[in-house]
Parts: sequence; structure tokens; C-alpha cells
Amino acid sequence: MPVPSASEFAGSVSLPTDAGAAALDPTVAPPRVPREAWFFLGPAFVASVAYMDPGNFATNLEGGARFGYQLLWVLLWSNAMAILVQYLAAKLGIATGKTLPENCREEFSRSTTLLLWVAAEIGAMATDLAEFLGAALGFYLLFGIPMFPAAILTGVVVMGILLIEHLGFRWLERVIMLFVALIGIAYALEMFVSKPAWRPIAFHTLVPEIHSSSIYLAVSMLGATVMPHVIYLHSALVLPRRTPEDRDGHHHRKMELFDVLLAMNGAWLINSAMVVMAAAVFFGRGMEVYSIQAAYQSLSPLLGKLASTAFGVALLCSGLSSASVGTMAGQVILQGFLQVRMSIFLRRLLTMIPAIAVIAYGFDALKTLILSQAVLSFCLPFALVPLLILTRRKGLMGVHANRPITNGMAYVATGVILAMNAWLLVAIFRGIS
Repeated sequence: MPVPSASEFAGSVSLPTDAGAAALDPTVAPPRVPREAWFFLGPAFVASVAYMDPGNFATNLEGGARFGYQLLWVLLWSNAMAILVQYLAAKLGIATGKTLPENCREEFSRSTTLLLWVAAEIGAMATDLAEFLGAALGFYLLFGIPMFPAAILTGVVVMGILLIEHLGFRWLERVIMLFVALIGIAYALEMFVSKPAWRPIAFHTLVPEIHSSSIYLAVSMLGATVMPHVIYLHSALVLPRRTPEDRDGHHHRKMELFDVLLAMNGAWLINSAMVVMAAAVFFGRGMEVYSIQAAYQSLSPLLGKLASTAFGVALLCSGLSSASVGTMAGQVILQGFLQVRMSIFLRRLLTMIPAIAVIAYGFDALKTLILSQAVLSFCLPFALVPLLILTRRKGLMGVHANRPITNGMAYVATGVILAMNAWLLVAIFRGIS
């Protein structure tokens, strides 16, 4: 099932404050949430699933259990970068009517395009590994299904979710948004029962603190939050809402900014809740968490059966929804960079292989999940840099080209990501991390 083109899509388918929204682009004021805004809700929520996938569970769980509330600031700043990046990706699709990979293929040399495609596919494989592992773990923890059959069941369920697209892309969006709501409800419950300390939460959210011992997790949390594959995907997800009436795309861009702010800040709150829960329950009791299974089993005697069930449900919903979104992103990447159309179900089968191999060989799930997120962080510049280059070109973007303040923020975000990756390499080389 090929990814729909812009014409086929048509008609179907952070900065955590309003002041921050205006800072992204001074020409775009945040909307007042008119009734018509609901027509535009959806693309950013689908993209936001990648920001609360099983990789986030692993990094946030270990981050909270090992360092308490210390790394909450990483999530705040990662979210601010995610809002900026997703806004730029959406704006590129709105302005050009083409996805980021399609624009890369047309604007860059063939050798550059191939390099960007390889990096995108590596990121997609790392993402897929995390998502499959997480969903399989969810089935195992909740229903006692052994990991290998659980991985096969994950593939079957994900294909069933993707079949919903035959009813219309909006139905698939609604299913994904339902998964997001379930994850949010589960972690709201976790927050309620874990009784965290709010003063240190506020302090560590606003005041950065990092050491060589925590840089690996910090970079993994960054890679798990600013996900490269959904940068490509979001530029495609906005295409269904392009309308002939909005010829210059200003109204669409304003509505999409609202969608991005709502979805990304929701994802930030959920990620923060994961860290807070782990810090309150495990770090606060001096308990080390060596696996997601151990965390699940520990929650029941500490907080009750309801807490552990909520944890398992959130993990399962996260894995299933993000695996579906990851497959969609893979289609956009392959078709955009190489103009190759592949059945979405065939791609799903092929990308299951690495995850099933990891499960079959019995690799440590938590360590594998965290490693996959570090890989994503290294792949991120290969999506960010082209996005920044393209969105600043007036010849391509027209009136939607980045303003100087937007470019400045994007330069800072890219610089921070590269600096943290370099720090991680030094820490690993010196045997510190």
C-alpha cells in the first residue's frame, strides 16, 4: 500500500507558551482555537507518538531511577527543540506541497540524497527496534505471552492498525490519538499514586545539571525526544489539509502551529511524568532498575497492582502506536528519497526482522532500547540540517521562508545536539559513561 500523494491525501486526512509560539515565527500569531481548528488537529498528534515510544520509556525510566529528577531539564529543552523542528517540517510541506525527502531529492545532489537516505533508514531501523521491543514487552508483562510470540503478535496487530487507513486517513489518525490519550491517562494515574516531591521537580526542570556519568542518558533522552523519522513524516502528514481556498498557506500554517503546540507539550508532560514516577518510586527508595520487567514487577508491591497495570498498558499502547507511525515514516523516506514504492505491509515484514532477531537472541531489552535512542540522536543532524537549509530558501519557501530569529533558534538547537553527541563520544572513549 503506497503512501498517498498530496492530491490523494487532500480532503482526507516546544516552546511551552504562546509567547514561545510567536517566537518561532513573528508573522504567525497563535490562533484563538476557533471551531475550525479541530479540522487541522491530527498530524502533530500522529508525529507526537514517536516522542513517547518505548525508547522514551527506557531512557526516562533509567534516567529517573539513576539520577532522580536531575535530567528533567533535558526533556524541557528537547521539547522546545521538538516544537521548533516539527513546526519547520510542517511548514515545508505546507509551502511546497512536497515532503522533506522529496525536497531533498530535488534540491540536493544525488550523492547527498543517498547519504541522507542511508542515515534516515538507520534512524528508522533503530526506531523500529525500540517500538517492537516495547510492544512485545507490553504483551509479555500484561498477558504473560513469551517474548518471541509476542513479537509476532505485535507485527500482526500493527498490520491491523495500518489496515484502518482503508477507511480513510482520518480514522487512522483517530486511532493513534486514542493511543496517545490512553498513555496520558496511564501516566496521570502513575503520577497520582507515586506522590512525587514537587519542589525539586520544578527546580530540576528549570536548572540544567549534567555530569559525565549522566551524559549517555541525556543524549539518549534527546534522541528519544527529537525523533528524526517523524521530521520526515510530519512534512507528509500536513498535505491532506492543503485546501485551494488557502492559496498562500498562512491560515494552514497558523492552525498547524496550534496542533504542534498542543501535541508536543502533551508529549513533554507524559515524558516528564515517566521520569518523575521513576525518580519518586525507585531513586527515592535507593532501588536500582536493571530492566523494564523489573520496574513493572516492583511497582505492584510498592504502589499496588493498578500502578503496574497502568505501566504495562502505557507501554503496550506506546509500542503498537509508534510501530504503526514508524512504518508510515519509512514509506515517506523510501518513496521521497528514492522514488521507490513498496507495500506498507512488505516493509512492515522486513523491518520486523532486526527486532525479532534481538528478541530471539535474548539481548537485554532495556540496554538495547537505550542504545537505539543514542543511535537516533546521531542520525538527527542528517534530518535537521537539510530541513534548516531548505526552510531558509526564499526561492523554495516564498513567504514561508524562515525569519532570522527562526534560523537563529534552529542553529542553536542543531549546535546543542552536535555538542552533546561529541561529549558522549568523549565519555565513551574515556570509559566514563
